[in-house]
Amino acid sequence: MAPRRLLLVGEGNFSFAAALSETLDASTRVTATCLQRPADLARDPVAGENLQRLRERGTEVRFGVDCTRLADAFELHHREFDRIYFNFPHCGRKAGVAKNRELLAKFFQSCKDVLAEEGEVHVALCRGQGGTPADKPTREWHNSWQVVAMAALGGFILNDVRPFSCEAVPGYKCTGYRSQDKSFHVEGALSHIFTRSLPFEGSQPRIFRIKLGDRWFSFAEPDALVGKLNRGFLETPSCHPIRTINEKLIAELGKAFPLKRLKCSFPFLPEGSTSDLTSWNCDSLSAAFWISLCEDNSNSESLTGGTTQDMEDFLVLFSEFSLLKDPGRDSKEEAHEEIYVQTKVCLRPSLLVHVQAVIQGPDFLPGSLHVLSGPVFRKCHILPFTMPAFHETLFILGFSKNLKDGYLQSLLDHLKGALDSLLIQTLLEGSKLSSSVEFVFQPNGKDYIINVKSHNFGSDCAKDLIIGSVTTSLTSIHKDQCFMFVSMNLDLLAMLVWGISDWRMLWTFDHRFLKNFVPGKIEPFKSYSLYPPCYVHDISFWLDEKKEFDELEFHTVARAVSQDTVISIQFLSRFQHPKTRQVSLCYRLTYQTCDKALTPQQVASMQSQFRKEIQQRLHVIPR
Repeated sequence: MAPRRLLLVGEGNFSFAAALSETLDASTRVTATCLQRPADLARDPVAGENLQRLRERGTEVRFGVDCTRLADAFELHHREFDRIYFNFPHCGRKAGVAKNRELLAKFFQSCKDVLAEEGEVHVALCRGQGGTPADKPTREWHNSWQVVAMAALGGFILNDVRPFSCEAVPGYKCTGYRSQDKSFHVEGALSHIFTRSLPFEGSQPRIFRIKLGDRWFSFAEPDALVGKLNRGFLETPSCHPIRTINEKLIAELGKAFPLKRLKCSFPFLPEGSTSDLTSWNCDSLSAAFWISLCEDNSNSESLTGGTTQDMEDFLVLFSEFSLLKDPGRDSKEEAHEEIYVQTKVCLRPSLLVHVQAVIQGPDFLPGSLHVLSGPVFRKCHILPFTMPAFHETLFILGFSKNLKDGYLQSLLDHLKGALDSLLIQTLLEGSKLSSSVEFVFQPNGKDYIINVKSHNFGSDCAKDLIIGSVTTSLTSIHKDQCFMFVSMNLDLLAMLVWGISDWRMLWTFDHRFLKNFVPGKIEPFKSYSLYPPCYVHDISFWLDEKKEFDELEFHTVARAVSQDTVISIQFLSRFQHPKTRQVSLCYRLTYQTCDKALTPQQVASMQSQFRKEIQQRLHVIPR
């Protein structure tokens, strides 16, 4: 469907407006504007001819419209344009890149006042001016107009880049080069299409409220996990790729093994109870997120985190609290109050913490593949393919020890077949992407990691990604049985299948993300936010001699303060003062978003807050 209302700004001789208006249907209304007054164009015969053509078609023409103050030119009821065009903007004469960046910045800030919610802004620039990788050749960043960064100042993201063709609008003659009646050099010119970004607001941790027994409790989500709790990606109504890939993987393995799907309604781990865990499922506890529960007797039906029903769903999904019998109470006391709720619990770092409960359950069936799926959370360093929250599927298979080799090989073969089947689907749709799965035997002589060598992220070099693990174990309870546990990172698997290069995109609240995914069909993902700019800040600080520096916590604080916009932390140097012997460390932080407009001012504010937070939490002294 053609857009209903178009706004053209910066028209020089109105040739673009005249040519474009003749290609549109009668239902589309065009408003063509220029900065000049009618008297300024009186001596231009080309402009006069074009204005006559526009008037004959009933096109609205306005003079003296400043594209950096569009709200002043249009009343409220005349706004809500579906598209705004600005072809080859220029300040005039020999204005440098700084002046033209300023023009773009003010233009984009002005557009947000008159553009429809789902409207587009089209900006045509000469070859190299935009400063994006789409330009061939690409100028150095400091010598370009930095169009994406300027658009971010108005809350816009780059949605698409297309070649600008004068042939597509016959009769268009772009003029105004250095304020003269000369054409710009349009060979290799590009049209940049921008759309609104979700607002980048300082998100505060939500407060969740939940009922356990007959008592209510509340807790705040950890700063580093804001927006990642209670998302429901794996639930039945969801069309999220995480659920799609999980269902496809389970279905493939279900062709070879009897399946038993389990609900993820297991308790989280209370402080002090981790000693019951075996060595193969507690490696990640050191990186767990711990939360404190507060008894909440308010009558409120909802808090910041959502409604009471939301929290009930959250309990099913996350089983976030551990209910333990108090060893200091006798059975009579327990009859009056069955449970004692610990005040500190951790968000589960892996579904492997639930293995013991599954295999000891009365309905555990040897030979059947038991399936458990759910989100898990763990602190991690900031790296391209590590994430503090992701969705895990755990396959549990029990069998007689005498049949170990046969079951092991069968499961590995069918798992590889299932993964190969998923990873090749984008290739069948015409993509040139490719991946290969291999099981790497571990030094302990019994376990494997599942490694994928992939070209699916736009790089000439293949990337090795560990997407899961295979563990075998014996237990003292089932002495005649052996168990296999296959843990899969669904987020990484979805990224590989659809070619999603940034894991943060899976957690976006932008509705445009899910529009990429057609039920029953897998096609390569196309991002709606192209070439987001990077901002680099360095930080150095003195260490506290009495405390060991916790680099993992340093990364976690950066993740929390920046709302996951820090994509890289690079260690630069270590300095020791020759006299005091005090040690100073220096790191470089790179900020970049994948789905929102991010400005230098916002980054500077986050960097300033980061300095304060590490001083408070890590007891270091910023320099």
